Amino acid sequence: MNIHEYQGKQILARYGIPVPKGIPAFHAAEAAAAASTLVAETGSEVVVVTAQIHAGGRGKAGGVKVVKGAEAAEAAAAKLLGATLVTPQTGPKGKVVNRLYIEQGLQIARELYVAMLVDREERRVVFMASTEGGMEIETVAAETPEKILKQWIDPATGLMPYQARRIGFGLGLSGKTLQEFVAFATKLYAMFIAEDCALVEVNPFLITKEGSVFALDAKINFEENAAFRHPEWDALRDPDEENPVETEAKHAGLSYVALDGNIGCLVNGAGLAMSTMDIIKHFGGEPANFLDVGGGATKEQVTQAFKIITKDPAVRGIFVNIFGGIMKCDTIAAGVIAATREVGLQVPLVVRLEGTNVELGRTMLKESGLAITAASDMKDGAQKIVELAGKGA
Repeated sequence: MNIHEYQGKQILARYGIPVPKGIPAFHAAEAAAAASTLVAETGSEVVVVTAQIHAGGRGKAGGVKVVKGAEAAEAAAAKLLGATLVTPQTGPKGKVVNRLYIEQGLQIARELYVAMLVDREERRVVFMASTEGGMEIETVAAETPEKILKQWIDPATGLMPYQARRIGFGLGLSGKTLQEFVAFATKLYAMFIAEDCALVEVNPFLITKEGSVFALDAKINFEENAAFRHPEWDALRDPDEENPVETEAKHAGLSYVALDGNIGCLVNGAGLAMSTMDIIKHFGGEPANFLDVGGGATKEQVTQAFKIITKDPAVRGIFVNIFGGIMKCDTIAAGVIAATREVGLQVPLVVRLEGTNVELGRTMLKESGLAITAASDMKDGAQKIVELAGKGA
């Protein structure tokens, strides 16, 4: 789950991490009022108007404007609101700007990069930093990864002061700035764990001319599986930034991720779902989604899953691939039949069933009178749906 920069900075501030003063705005007039407030509080006319979308690279895309005074802030806000920003992280369609963050300007001496994320291979949180902060960090990661410093954190001890100092020394910090950096890193790790984060990225991490440190940006991604511990996350969601179909699937208890292909997938189990997408690509097709109905899905959930898949106009065929353990094949068959009749399916449907009550499930599908193509195994099903979807494209 992603949140906006200004929301991330509000969380950082709660943990005592220095962030510039700022005020969110949803209209140009609000941006002007926010700028006036900041000028009065800081004594500086310089303010920064930043587009709020769930994507990095906003600066390069023209989504960050440094201006002087309320009038200029209002003009900049009027241009940004409603505009579409296209960055490497948005894809070619870009994202529409509906929110802004008006922030005080600071005197910049250095821009660094700092991040913490879960390293799933090492099964630990890794603390990363680089002297090459700012808009070119993706280039640094791709071309000169040795410039990114890393410290893996033992969950039994947490981030140790020597690890923070080691990163600080690698960044060329000393004296007061080094001390502030160690305090910043310690608080950032405490926040990372307490808030169940999957990623926290501060880019740029700012060193002022006075040697003070600030989080000039905040990209936070929460671990969605921890949502049951954080009812407050619901208030942080931005419906404009989320795929409405994915939201609908979540409410139905389904794991769904939209993709760019034309073959809809309905599978039980995340591992089988990944394998299903792989084998579809192996035979020349492109999956339109990841959809895991889980091990205990009901007939109603299977029906809902079909409705969700068919909402994608790009879908030219559907592959149901079920291995019944806890999930019984006759339950899946009943859901498939009900969904096919209810939605009036207009695209080819291939079903592969295996496991508990498989013969009953196959018989139900065969006797349904519906245009359902049976598959003997996963390979057979993938080949058939790729061929049928290709004919309908």
